[in-house]
Amino acid sequence: MSNITDDVKNSLSSLISGAGDIVSVTQNVAKENIVKALQGAGDVAASGTQAVSDVVTGGVEALSSAGGSITDGVTGLVRGVVDGAKDVGVDTTQAAEEASSTAVHAVSKVGGDVGETAVSAVRGAIEAAGDIGADSGNLATSAVKGALKAADEIGSDGGALVRKALLNAAALPHDIIDALLTGKTE
Repeated sequence: MSNITDDVKNSLSSLISGAGDIVSVTQNVAKENIVKALQGAGDVAASGTQAVSDVVTGGVEALSSAGGSITDGVTGLVRGVVDGAKDVGVDTTQAAEEASSTAVHAVSKVGGDVGETAVSAVRGAIEAAGDIGADSGNLATSAVKGALKAADEIGSDGGALVRKALLNAAALPHDIIDALLTGKTE
């Protein structure tokens, strides 16, 4: 599966420079690569999370090197991997969590804004729910969990940035975010 990262990077690098709609381009490339990687895979669940990680990592690296909007790209990457995961039978909530976590890690490595990345990842999960007819609350919860997990792993500064960005994002479901950050459900 290590070739997936390279495939995504190559596909996106050639498309990003002339792309007007980064979200659609990254979404389509991510979905195609997830489906291609997992068709015929024996253990789809285990292979699925690795494929999601590889696709998102390759996408972030391509966006960073090509100068595309990383935050818009992350929205598209998450939408694409969740949509592709559904098509091949991978649990979409696991795909959303893994995509969000990987995006925060990958953006941290390329020196991007991890807070805005977390917001974009959650937005991508919510939009993916609409695309595939899934529960947006479940996918948003999974994406928030993934972003918070990654933020905690990259350090206290990253964790604080992600928490603040998630809480301040007007377009995100604050009841879900508050519950995950405080452990309280009302």
